[in-house]
Amino acid sequence: MRRVFSLLFFVLLLLLGYVLFFRGLAWLLGAYFALTGFEPERVKTAGEALARGAEVTLKLTLLSGGAGLVLGVLAGMAKLSRRAWVRLPATFYIWITRGTPLLVQILFTYNALPLLLKPLWPSAQEALTPYWAAFLALAFNVGAYNAEVVRAGILAIPRGQWEAAWSLGFSDAQTMRFIVLPQAMRIVVPPLVNNLVALLKDSSLASVITLLELALSGQRIISATFRPVEVYLAVAGVYLLLTTVMTAFTNLLEARLRLPSR
Repeated sequence: MRRVFSLLFFVLLLLLGYVLFFRGLAWLLGAYFALTGFEPERVKTAGEALARGAEVTLKLTLLSGGAGLVLGVLAGMAKLSRRAWVRLPATFYIWITRGTPLLVQILFTYNALPLLLKPLWPSAQEALTPYWAAFLALAFNVGAYNAEVVRAGILAIPRGQWEAAWSLGFSDAQTMRFIVLPQAMRIVVPPLVNNLVALLKDSSLASVITLLELALSGQRIISATFRPVEVYLAVAGVYLLLTTVMTAFTNLLEARLRLPSR
């Protein structure tokens, strides 16, 4: 029971920190725009617009990053399978995703995928809004890079771990699930974190399909104020702040999951 209450308290604290972070960010941005000489009537709206864009960016990154982690684990394991019908689709997915630009994938998901799905899903055009199209493209993109990271982590586990598990009567699936994969995931935390941070920055490409995230919010403020230097500096500063916070949080996670030295 104590563990449940501790978990609930942690979740509530996290939600409170989330709300306070973006409210504080809006205030800081408003103060910045006031100091740089923006018109008084634009100070608050510009700060709030960038803060909302930053929130969309962070939500999109976390959702697509989580989905990409699941895809990466599954595709990474599938690529190591001895069964061709499992290995080849995973290899093709990783090859096609890593070999094409993310911008093209986003445009394809938003403009072409609904047309391909229309015979089976007539409402695909309405369902694949800019947000969900960006989510799918980013998740599949980072999933391919995560797959190679996970595959390398699995291969880094000594062969003796497999043989010891087999000697205890574990099947291949049980060995992967209970012995190899937990150790591999601890090993690959740093590169997975790098992929997540890169994903946050790559999410700016979603602006091409009119998703009002941080980059597009900045562009709209520039169109209204004709102050590109101040706005782009603010946008860059917010990206830097988000990546710093995310890296600090994941560094704590990495420290807790680190394998003891052998």
